[in-house]
Amino acid sequence: MFAVIETGGKQYKVEKGMRIRVEKLPQEEGQKVEFDALMVADDEGNVGFSKGKVIAEVLAHGKGKKVTVFKYKPKKNYKRWKGHRQLYTELLIKDIKA
Repeated sequence: MFAVIETGGKQYKVEKGMRIRVEKLPQEEGQKVEFDALMVADDEGNVGFSKGKVIAEVLAHGKGKKVTVFKYKPKKNYKRWKGHRQLYTELLIKDIKA
């Protein structure tokens, strides 16, 4: 059984027991989070849209790897480096309810 959820403007295909990293959520570590499923499919291949819930547990918060942004204009002596580390929340999918 799998489901498709949306959080942080992105969609994720999840299964029970899976760990995923999503955009940072306000919940604290150890708390449960409930998502509305956009789609739920069972093992027989039956699909239901907008019918279901996904329950997950917050495992950790953190920062991703650094992304370097480099701006450059030729012949103008203009160079700028900037770094960014995206905040994330790691979730453990506990249950999918159809």
